[in-house]
Amino acid sequence: MTPEHLPTENYDAQLEEKVARLERMMAPFSAPEIDVFRSPVSHYRMRAEFRIWHDGDDLYHIMFDQQTRQRIRVEQFPAASEVINRLMPQLIGAIRAIPTLRHTLFQIDYLSTLSNQVLVSLIYHRPLDDEWRHAAEVLRNTLCQQGFNLHLIGRAAKTKICLDQDFVEECLPVDGQSMIYRQVENSFTQPNAAVNIKMLEWALAVTRDAKKDLLELYCGNGNFSLVLARNFRRVLATEIAKPSVAAAQHNLMVNQINNVQIIRMSAEEFTQAITGVRPFNRLQSIDLKDYDCETIFVDPPRSGLDAETVQMVKQYSRILYISCNPQTLCDNLVMLTKTHDITRLALFDQFPYTHHIECGVLLNRRD
Repeated sequence: MTPEHLPTENYDAQLEEKVARLERMMAPFSAPEIDVFRSPVSHYRMRAEFRIWHDGDDLYHIMFDQQTRQRIRVEQFPAASEVINRLMPQLIGAIRAIPTLRHTLFQIDYLSTLSNQVLVSLIYHRPLDDEWRHAAEVLRNTLCQQGFNLHLIGRAAKTKICLDQDFVEECLPVDGQSMIYRQVENSFTQPNAAVNIKMLEWALAVTRDAKKDLLELYCGNGNFSLVLARNFRRVLATEIAKPSVAAAQHNLMVNQINNVQIIRMSAEEFTQAITGVRPFNRLQSIDLKDYDCETIFVDPPRSGLDAETVQMVKQYSRILYISCNPQTLCDNLVMLTKTHDITRLALFDQFPYTHHIECGVLLNRRD
């Protein structure tokens, strides 16, 4: 596969291979049949990052072959959203003609939305000044006049120049409701918006019968929190990254959701707090004992849950686990299935044409 060609004719075969691989990995846990959620075969990535190569008076986007490290010129990138593909030649053409903007530019990052907003970060190997700002404003205004809903940021060592804002506003239709998400530059967001919608709707469906409160670890910008709030009396959610916490608070406000409480702390810290290992000033205004959580939702990084958090998670009647690494998920399931049964299993093809698998499991404690 090359950056400018997707083997769309092989999509079904690569998805079948992932399903078979996940079935083999889950066989020791007596898992049920897999709910499989497909990706669009092209234009599925809302984010893209490119190095910039300078060749005399020319410059262009490049990527590197992962095996050979060969440099590959990229004019179009069909894995990325349609708006990114429309913008790429217009942006690079405009920068090519402006020496102030092209000098030492070495990377361009794109973040787009289904609502056709685009945030572009231009990253440099030199200090940025007022001359750069003026040229960047001209560039942004020119592209906006061409029909792009564009926001522009300049980055250099210890420098960030934001012309107007450093975020985009995504709008996702989830089970009949439109959900608004602020997505901040350099913060984690789900890259495949179409599959993210399917993940949210699956999580909503498998917790439809919930009656009490929800504890959520690793909530990010509230991607799942906002939706799952429909099914629970209250949601207590944790996140360690400051920009994500701020975005989550904003998202709760604009979606008029008032039954979610965000705590800025890591999963490890929350485990220490709820098990009484140590007190935290951040929890002075929150009475953890006031929450009646039968369900816990976790969406950890690739490393999975640490041993102490696994022990804490096991105390809940129902565990909803979204994983971007089925191997570490299986490692955690060795312990979790000593007390719980897997009742639902899903594969979300977030990263088509790659080895990566995103999956979800619902576990219920055995009586």
